Amino acid sequence: MYFFLSNLSLTDIGFTSTTVPKMIVDIQTHSRVISYVGCLTQMSLFAVFGGMEDMLLSTQCWVLVYLFPFFQPSFLLKSCPNRADPRNLTDVSEFLLLELSEDPELQPVLAGLFLSMYLVTVLGNLLIILAVSSDSHLHTPMYFFLSNLSLTDIGFTSTTVPKVIVDIQTHSRVISYVGCLTQMSLFAVFGGMEDMLLSVMAYDRFVAICYPLYYPVIMNPCFCGFLVLLSFFLSLLDSQLHNWIALQITCFKDAEIPNFFCDPSQLPHLACCDTFTNNIVMYFLAAIFGFLPILGILFSYYKIVSSILRVPSSGGRYKAFSTCGSHLSVVCLFYGTGVGGYLSSDVSSYPRKGAVASVMYTVVTPMLNPFIYSLRNRDIQSALRQLQARIL
Repeated sequence: MYFFLSNLSLTDIGFTSTTVPKMIVDIQTHSRVISYVGCLTQMSLFAVFGGMEDMLLSTQCWVLVYLFPFFQPSFLLKSCPNRADPRNLTDVSEFLLLELSEDPELQPVLAGLFLSMYLVTVLGNLLIILAVSSDSHLHTPMYFFLSNLSLTDIGFTSTTVPKVIVDIQTHSRVISYVGCLTQMSLFAVFGGMEDMLLSVMAYDRFVAICYPLYYPVIMNPCFCGFLVLLSFFLSLLDSQLHNWIALQITCFKDAEIPNFFCDPSQLPHLACCDTFTNNIVMYFLAAIFGFLPILGILFSYYKIVSSILRVPSSGGRYKAFSTCGSHLSVVCLFYGTGVGGYLSSDVSSYPRKGAVASVMYTVVTPMLNPFIYSLRNRDIQSALRQLQARIL
């Protein structure tokens, strides 16, 4: 019941964010204009979150009427049976997250560091979204995908960092089963969205460089909106499959998660029963939602490099490649830190080293993305200056 309630709260945030930020910007800039792409995007998001709210309310009603009398949280969370008495099952109602440091003097420093990085991430990505939406010259597929990536980065960081800050301030490491499941679900949704959007942006650059004459026809507003919605629904499917794996685990050998958040890859390792089927599903999900987008990105850049090398002038080659430099930097940063984080958690015998590596791709990467796209992009810099002039 509370799992559905948390998803309903997330849907309410998205439902309100679809209309209110645009309205505030319009009031501040004394403008009523919305582009065709912006209108189509707003309409799609309004339908998605409105439909989600409708479905979640009906699902909650169905659960309360039919399943609540039979639902016992203690059935879902049991510790491993004692060998001396197989029937001795002790109820487990919460998990313990890993502390990044046991030194009490470092706790305020860590809290301030995480808070500052979180504020920089949210502010930087919001500025990218406002700059793209307020400047009609940036209403192109590339910046449309960039604004969706910035929105995903905000959600990706908000899934883990606020909980870390609260835990440091309250000196607590406890997270409930429903809270862990919710955090794991949101982490999979936004992580999958980032993965899919990076591959979609690579495809956009591939079409723009290799087929420039057909670019406006292929990357039309309807197709761009379809790609974003497809990325969202595939990420949602990935998230629900991870939830299904977690719900199959009824006995846990340990209540301590070796990370500072509920990582979808860590929870099955705590199971005391046979997890062969769950591991197969996890590897299948990693292959479908991880390696296929990477292969798409590699194929797109292979075609892009081949096309750029055929350009006769060095100036033309530099201009063509400069449009891909920021995206390529973000791709290397995201996948490099992500793969490094998972490898360090598997190889290292010290869980804190894996947790510190996880900070790189869950916190640092979303914080650096706005700087990567704005420092070398004159269009974004010009849009930010115009936005500042309108507000002030």
